[in-house]
Amino acid sequence: MKRLKLVALLVMGGLVSACANTNIASRNVPFEAPALPSAAAPAIETTGLVVPLTDVRVESVTVRVPRSLSVSEANRYLPSSDIVWREDPIGDRHAQVATIFDSAMRLGTDPLEGAVPVALDVKVLRFHALTEKARYTVGGVHNINFELSLRNPETGVLLTEPRVVRADLAAFGGQQALQAEARGQTQKVRITNHLAEVIRQELTTVEGFQNPQLGFIQAMNQI
Repeated sequence: MKRLKLVALLVMGGLVSACANTNIASRNVPFEAPALPSAAAPAIETTGLVVPLTDVRVESVTVRVPRSLSVSEANRYLPSSDIVWREDPIGDRHAQVATIFDSAMRLGTDPLEGAVPVALDVKVLRFHALTEKARYTVGGVHNINFELSLRNPETGVLLTEPRVVRADLAAFGGQQALQAEARGQTQKVRITNHLAEVIRQELTTVEGFQNPQLGFIQAMNQI
């Protein structure tokens, strides 16, 4: 009997010890409260701006014409390439297209006096004007695509997601092209003024520039 009591006491002592250890362990576990934002955590810069912005002033313009864009000098109606340009002397077509875009973007954004300062980034994706054969016969479409994004001019942080703008323009041909040139409306002048209006609409209207429907030639250019 004494032996049974001793065993019982030892068992009870073990249970009490186990309970005591459990309580100590639970007190040492930190309380896991719901995660709350820390006031001391550095803020992540976000834009809070709606695309497209319609109250901007452009403080700088950067135009890129990637060297990966193909160039054609073939005198065909629809050369298969990214860049077709003939009104400047044969040379660096990428640089020539960049100059046209830079002039157009500045022309279109200089009058803007909105409250939000931005840096305008443009990457040319396609610049398909007319070859000599097309210009002096049937005409066609100036098929122009570019990627547009706006940045904080001080930090470089994107204020808008990059978006592709399709900015096609009906291209004169034959007698109409000759008459336009006589009035000073060369391909370069028309395209520059057109792109200036495109960027103005992109940055001042909610719907942005709406690419016109120019028929079969336009569809062929997109292939």
